[in-house]
Amino acid sequence: MRQPLRIGIAGYGNLGKGVAAAVGQNPDMELHGIFTRRDPASLRVPGDVAPVFGWLELLEHKSDIDVLILCGGSKEDLPRQGPELAAHFSTVDSFDTHARIPEYFAAVDQPARAAGTTSIIAVGWDPGMFSLNRLLGEALLPQGQTYSFWGKGLSQGHSDAVRRVPGVAAGVQYTIPAADAIEAVRSGARPELSTRDKHRRECYVVLAEGADAAEVEQAIVTMPHYFAEYDTTVHFVSEETLRREHGAMPHGGFVIRSGTTGGGYDQVIEYRLELGSNPEFTASVLVAYARAAARLNTQGVIGAQTVLEVPPALLSPTPVEQLRAELL
Repeated sequence: MRQPLRIGIAGYGNLGKGVAAAVGQNPDMELHGIFTRRDPASLRVPGDVAPVFGWLELLEHKSDIDVLILCGGSKEDLPRQGPELAAHFSTVDSFDTHARIPEYFAAVDQPARAAGTTSIIAVGWDPGMFSLNRLLGEALLPQGQTYSFWGKGLSQGHSDAVRRVPGVAAGVQYTIPAADAIEAVRSGARPELSTRDKHRRECYVVLAEGADAAEVEQAIVTMPHYFAEYDTTVHFVSEETLRREHGAMPHGGFVIRSGTTGGGYDQVIEYRLELGSNPEFTASVLVAYARAAARLNTQGVIGAQTVLEVPPALLSPTPVEQLRAELL
């Protein structure tokens, strides 16, 4: 009998909790441990999910972990943790700052190749599942236009960026797509849409004591890669209101490819996600790609990888012969 894949979790926020739950749904995996920068005794881990260790203990468990899933934020955590940990572990992460993926890939690739590890970066639903569907749409309909819409939903990466602004005690961010833009694309019209035409962003922020609201708002709306390119509204609310009205984490969106085939026929391909919990779905994607990372490493495929390079069959616990018989 094949031994279960041994998973480690680096970071235990909402995403880390989702990974722990997702590992429990996969019989071919087991959770070796959770590693935190906080006091391990302060973490509330339900039941006997896994032992909790301090961050500095990670390297002591190097031989006990097949894949380490990195659950830190993209703004500050992963740019440092990704390259550092790829030098010791095969990893999977959800780095989601689209404009910086090429440089992050290079930063992770070098230590991973030197160490003989495999690191699949930028895994989730976007980047991730949406990336795959953009690729498929453009390959199948080379004459056309691709549109990506996100929301309405709470963005983990953007919310993390909001919370790191000086003067913010707590906060979340919602991405809201423009309904008229979506309908125009679905009609096959292929409109030219700017970033501002497609989405707006709404932030709900609890100010830290003594913070200046105007300064905090300006820091948020001018943040490059996150808010500067969008119409962004900042609402200041109490901690109680944030907890009561903005505690859930729904999200979703669409990838639409509108094109014309050789005989002149208009064709529209649409992929949609409607997520009750953004972190739990992202965690489920990370866990599937952890299986792929372990298999790639066994095959001698090392260095940084993305969802675009990973064969889909490696995500499934089902033998490929059975997949051919049941899914083709």
